[in-house]
Amino acid sequence: MRKAGLKSAVKQKKPFLSRAHRRRRLEFALEHQHWTLDDWSRVVWSDETKINRLGSDGRSWVWKKPGCALSEQHISGTVKFGGGSLMVWGCMTPQGVGYMCKIDGRMDAELYTSILQDDFLATVEFYGLDRADLIFQQDNDPKHTSHKASNWFKQNNINVLKWPAQSPDLNPIEHLWQHLKQQLNKYEVPPAGINELWERVQVEWENIPKEVCRNLIESMPRRVRAVIKAKGGQTKY
Repeated sequence: MRKAGLKSAVKQKKPFLSRAHRRRRLEFALEHQHWTLDDWSRVVWSDETKINRLGSDGRSWVWKKPGCALSEQHISGTVKFGGGSLMVWGCMTPQGVGYMCKIDGRMDAELYTSILQDDFLATVEFYGLDRADLIFQQDNDPKHTSHKASNWFKQNNINVLKWPAQSPDLNPIEHLWQHLKQQLNKYEVPPAGINELWERVQVEWENIPKEVCRNLIESMPRRVRAVIKAKGGQTKY
């Protein structure tokens, strides 16, 4: 294989796609292939993510000369206890990031509808969005699709985008989380605790330029085309 020019590479972690997942992803892409940027700009994108106090769960890479002794910059410190992490919910619009909140305890349908009532509607009000015109995006987590959440959307006249399962590559907010975590990784000293981490998260979230959100949302036509080209399969996003 080396003679053929092939090189070994680490497998990328992607959600498992069954035949049904591929079919629904393709159906979604075909249904939305003619959406314009104005159409996608009506969508308020939402998601939750975990933020670690001591860096990413994945691999970290650094430039190092062969034979060079290890230094502090070559090491990601680990601890047996006290590392910690926090879960956050956030949303974004073409006008910029929306409200974010820290999730304390277990996220269930009750807490989720409370977040919608407080943080999502606060975002709608802050940007002066028209409820009758906007579309809310969420994934298919059971708490998102629960009867309680579904009733909340009906009572508040919020149109929810029908979303295909196993499709984080279609959700531009996933890259917004990446941007946020990259900014957090620029701090030279790790946060002393979860409270300091949360303070940093809030600062960096508020500092995200609206152009970052707009550029990510403007990638939607390309994402849709990529899914169609892959016939519902995995894409580079």
